[in-house]
Amino acid sequence: MSRLSEEIRDRTKAFASTIVRLYARLPRERREVEVIAYQLLRSGTSVAAHVREASRSRSDAELCSKLDGAIQEADESMLWLELLRDDCGIDDTSIVQLHSDADEIIAIFVTVVSRVRKSLAK
Repeated sequence: MSRLSEEIRDRTKAFASTIVRLYARLPRERREVEVIAYQLLRSGTSVAAHVREASRSRSDAELCSKLDGAIQEADESMLWLELLRDDCGIDDTSIVQLHSDADEIIAIFVTVVSRVRKSLAK
């Protein structure tokens, strides 16, 4: 049985899919956009990969470790989204939504990790 809900797995997969679609439509004429877009593609899709790994974790400690990785990748994704918007002038409506989604994903996983670690400390 999965250690994380299907809803969380589906949500992070949808996040990754939206990242892929954004990446596919970003202009590649400027080198900085190309580099940042690729970094976003890597970090954004890694969120879902970490969640898949976490859902098959063998222990609470492993679950926390994998979710910590997802938190780091989601935070990194937020940085790349901010740079695309603020420094590269990319005005794509999905950037705002993806940024919000990443922030919510981080909040969810911080809460999960905190609760699991508290239960481990007992």
